[in-house]
Amino acid sequence: MRLGYPTITWGGVVGHPAGVTSVKDLYYFTAGDTIQAIRDIGEVGYSGTEVFDGNLAQYMDRKEELLAALTEAGLELVSVYTGANFIYDDILDDELDKITRAASMAKTFGAQRLVLGGGAIRSGGPRPDDYAKVGRGLDLAAAIAADHGLDSSYHPHLGTISENTDGFHQIMDSCSIGFCPDTAHLVAGGIDPVDAITRYGDRLKHVHFKDYSHASGDFLPLGDGDINFEEIMRAIRDTGYDSWLMVELDYFSGHPQDAARKSKRYLDDLLGN
Repeated sequence: MRLGYPTITWGGVVGHPAGVTSVKDLYYFTAGDTIQAIRDIGEVGYSGTEVFDGNLAQYMDRKEELLAALTEAGLELVSVYTGANFIYDDILDDELDKITRAASMAKTFGAQRLVLGGGAIRSGGPRPDDYAKVGRGLDLAAAIAADHGLDSSYHPHLGTISENTDGFHQIMDSCSIGFCPDTAHLVAGGIDPVDAITRYGDRLKHVHFKDYSHASGDFLPLGDGDINFEEIMRAIRDTGYDSWLMVELDYFSGHPQDAARKSKRYLDDLLGN
């Protein structure tokens, strides 16, 4: 297994304000310093990272700056995260246009993978066909990724219609895109990550690790919460997956590098590194 750490902890995730009136321009991005995050991640000893589509957009007119920072830190840009609502027919073309630009940027910077989140929850709750619409959108996004030479996977997430067991399985069973389990989001939504990895093991293309506390509802560095990562690693290995494990922590009260270092020590022990 190879270990990576996304830049999200350095500033958390926000959305571009242009997205309020222009869906095609609604990128995710981390509000912190991407270059500093890359330096900190490399110093801890990770060998890869993941960034949001919006952070790549910030460097499209100064590509060499970001590429030089990755090289200096000894990091590969493994993956780029993007997403969409997918349930609203009238804006799907604009969402797919945005995903196409994200895939193009990912290819430009040498990434291997495109990670997709999404599946909006309507104000009145999900409609029966929303799950199939998300599945349709994800397969269209997977085709876009493939056209750019990228592997793709779906990341179930709190705040989307995949946030519970029923919604998660309805979406996964309505599409063929790869699967990116996020251990904390699955557990927080009442989804057993071992069962999910076992059921969709032939589609496992990417992995996000983070810990979770049932008592506080907080996402935490690995080893600080309640998740049994030994069982999860057994399930992952049983699928034959032997690639990147990305430690994705949405927020941390202290210095982000301290969280990255703590999780790296935990993973080294878990993997026998």
